[in-house]
Formats: sequence, structure tokens, C-alpha cells
Amino acid sequence: MAISFDRVPANLRVPGVYAEISNTNALSGAQRLVYRRLIIATMLASGSAVAGVPVQCLSEPAAAGLFGAGSVAHGMVAAAIANDPFTDLFVLPMADPVAGVQATSTLTITGSATAAGTLSLYVAGRLVQVAIASADTPTLAAGKVVTAITAAVGLPVTAANTAGVVTFTARNKGATGNDLEVRANYNGEPTPAGLTLAFTDFAGGTGNPDITAALAALGDAWFQAWATAYTDTTNLVAIETDQYNRWGPLRESEGHVFGAVRGTYSAVAAIGLARNSEHLTLVQSIKEPTPAYEKAAETMAIYAQAVANDPARPVQNLSYLWSKPAAEAVRLTITERNVLLFDGIATTKVSAGGVMQAERLITTYKTNPAGGADVSFLDSETQATLLYLRHDLKDRILRKFPRSKLADDDNRFGPGQDIVTPKSFKAELVAWAMEMNEIGIIENIDSFKALTFSERDVSDRNRLNNLVVPDLVNQLRIVANKIQFIL
Repeated sequence: MAISFDRVPANLRVPGVYAEISNTNALSGAQRLVYRRLIIATMLASGSAVAGVPVQCLSEPAAAGLFGAGSVAHGMVAAAIANDPFTDLFVLPMADPVAGVQATSTLTITGSATAAGTLSLYVAGRLVQVAIASADTPTLAAGKVVTAITAAVGLPVTAANTAGVVTFTARNKGATGNDLEVRANYNGEPTPAGLTLAFTDFAGGTGNPDITAALAALGDAWFQAWATAYTDTTNLVAIETDQYNRWGPLRESEGHVFGAVRGTYSAVAAIGLARNSEHLTLVQSIKEPTPAYEKAAETMAIYAQAVANDPARPVQNLSYLWSKPAAEAVRLTITERNVLLFDGIATTKVSAGGVMQAERLITTYKTNPAGGADVSFLDSETQATLLYLRHDLKDRILRKFPRSKLADDDNRFGPGQDIVTPKSFKAELVAWAMEMNEIGIIENIDSFKALTFSERDVSDRNRLNNLVVPDLVNQLRIVANKIQFIL
């Protein structure tokens, strides 16, 4: 018989009508890729999760229980789900580094209150209101600050008062604590009359967990969008190496990683210049009240939701719902942001309403392996598009040709035979490309037809080799107009 059956046996003699069901042609058109997100962050010993073991976490209260209230992991989950509560989310929790040191900051209160009022503190971007009574001394006011912070749930710091000086201490050990900030009157609130406030920056946090072993333990678990709390060189190298391997043809469990960097402008630029990976995006977090690690998580959430809907559409002008921008007086200028985009640092902007928005989520990739300037992997949307194309094509082949035979072109096989030839396979590739063109993922189908080809391997006659040349749809980034007026 010419027809290729899978389950109806050829040696059947018992009379009857037999029908097998095949789904090889059941699906048509482009298929949606369901994203999973992964956060790598530090937990507290009070959390119930097991360090180094990924765990699903879909709510902020669950994060508080799993990783400890106020932990880095807790804050990153809260930031991610504030922007997108629907996409699946996992956390790879890490224990505090044994040799780590907690970051600290101080608030020095001077003067005595001359009238009752409300002190509006912003701790890691969260509002903590402190009721101040008339005639409160610095020691009394500082004591009330400590009481209010202690009562607040989920803050990433603890507080202690010594004669009007409040010392804030990061709950987690490590350099991530240096990304914290406590400030007053972020939204222009008044300081209670008679009191003067002086803050110092968080500093002194040292050490980070080494995530190398935890990354290896993930195996080939597939998460398409990642956020890391750690932007030290050791851990970034480990992440870049892991993603390089994951993007390889034998693993294909790839993703894109987001981090955020805080510090002086020159320090942030230097971090971007030191990295060169198409799999890593580092977004600036200069002078912002929200911790950099939380901005990394929210950026990842914005990206994952956007590219899951359409990997080729630019991830720009989308609002942050958790992270707060720097005060207007110290926000980066367009010149500073433009330079950062050449240094390998992604940028955000602030809308007229004071809402932070994604501006351009570039990768840190700047040069090819030979050291030549290269913009081929500049934008993270390119990575999202390639990830989608590779897996949609792979899934299509696995669906349509799970047990096919392979033969040369120009044979006359009987109808119904499950046989693939280079010509018929190229036709399948062209049909796939036309579907990708229809949904706006690739363009110039004539070019695809001309450059794509299939051939049997000269050494292994069971192997079909394909050169697939899609022309990716690009993003509208810049519109330049010259207005040449006439009087």
C-alpha cells in the first residue's frame, strides 16, 4: 500500500473498518509561545523555600512566606507581578553570602518640632508615614521613625535609634543592599516644622551569592525571561556563559536576562562598557528610589509580556507600575541617555505625568568575537524574535514530520507516502515563512525563497540540512523630519 499508516497494521486479515487518528496536520498558522519568567535573588533564613531550588511563586504574600518578608526575592516578585500578574513566575532563591556584610544608612534628625505634622519617608520607594507631635525632640522623632518602620510589613530594612540618629540596615547581606535608599518627601510633602533631616547613602554592603552551581542545577528547565539581583562581574560572567550554552543548538533552552545598575553615571557606564553579551540587558537605575534589583524584575516583566504577544514589536513607551523615577532635578538628560545606549546600558524615560517608561531595552552586545563593531544583536527584540522563530519552526517540523522518510528529489512515490525530499521540505519552509510574514515577524518573502535551500547531507543520507534566511521585521525607533517652511 502507498499510504503510510502508523497504527493500522499491514498484516491485518480480520474484517472490519479501522481508522487511526493523526494530528500531524491538525494545526495551521503561527503558534503562540507561552513565556515563563525566572528571578534569581537572595532570600532570608526565615523563608520556607530551599536555597538553590527553583520554586513557582505567583503572589506577593506567597513570596513573603517563601523567601522572607523584606528579602530581595520578596521585593523582586512584588515588582514583577505588579506589572504582569498573569505570566508564570519562578524564583531561584539564594542564601545570604556567608562572608557578606549588610549595607547601612543613617538619618540624623535635628531641631524640635514646632507643630504637629506628618513625616513622609520613602523606604525603597515605599511610603512610611510618621506622626510627629509638637515639641518632639530628635530622639522622640527618631523613635517614632523606628516604630513606624518596624510596624510596616515587607520593608527591606530594619531601623534602630540612637539619640536622634536612625540607622537603617538592609535585611539581606551583600552588595544588593547598596541599591537601597531612604528619603523624605518624594512627592513634595512638607517636613514637620522645626525638624531638619540629613540622610546618608546606603553603603558597606559587600559580597553576593555565587550562582554558578545553582545555574547548573537548573539543567535545561526553560525560562524565556530572567531577572537577576546580582550585577557583579563574577555572577554576570556566570549568567552570560550559561545563556551562551542555552542558546546552543543542542540545548535550545534559551532566555534573555535583565539586571539593573545603580551608582554614579560614570560607574554605570563603566559596567555597561565592560560587558558584551547579546543575552544580557542592564538597565540604568541612577538616583532612583526603587531598588535597582526591583527595577530589573519589573523590566523583565514588561519585556516578557510584550514579546510574548509580539516578539518583533518594540518594547518602548510601556509604563512601569512599581518602580519610581528619580526626582525631576536629577533625571538623566537625553544626551546622557543617548551616551549610555552606546555604552551598553538600556534606558528608561519619564512621561509628562511622572511615570517611568521603557525607552530602549538594548543588550550589552557591542562587538563581534573578532572585536569589530557590531549592532546585529543591539536590541533585545532581535533575541525575542529569533527565539520565537527557532521554536516555532522546530515545533512545526516535529508536528508534521515525526516519522517521515527522506529521499532525493524527482522520484515518483505513491500518494500518501510519508516521504520528504529537499524540494518538498523547502516548500514547507516557504509556507512557514509566509505565515511568519503574515503576522509581521519577517519580511521580504522573495528574498527568503531565493536564499533558503534544503539538501541531503553528503555523508549522512538520513540527514537533511537547511539554510533558513529570514529577514526580520525591525522596530520603528526614530522618525526624523526636516520641516522646510515657506513664507
